[in-house]
Amino acid sequence: MVALREVKPIKTVKGTRDLLPPATALWNHVEAVARDVFRRYNYHEIRTPVFEFTELFARGVGEETDIVTKEMYTFTDRDGSSLTLRPEATASVIRAYIEHRLDQRPGLQKL
Repeated sequence: MVALREVKPIKTVKGTRDLLPPATALWNHVEAVARDVFRRYNYHEIRTPVFEFTELFARGVGEETDIVTKEMYTFTDRDGSSLTLRPEATASVIRAYIEHRLDQRPGLQKL
């Protein structure tokens, strides 16, 4: 007879949580209201990748700070490039603003 071993359930990572109904409906409503307010004041959405070259964050906060060495998830891709999951969006938005020359567009860019 084969002994069955107990399978330990996989749970969410510490500090995270699942967003389930009916909370998702509430969040969708809050997001829709926020989008409407942004639209009325002529703000535009910008979406950046969830990961960037590590250099973007290291340059901004210093290569040897605790933020870079302990608080960011960094990995090497197949090409040997160091990539980091962005801890927040500020550096990514500034990078996109510069890379895509949004300063060359007419008027104030509200993102």
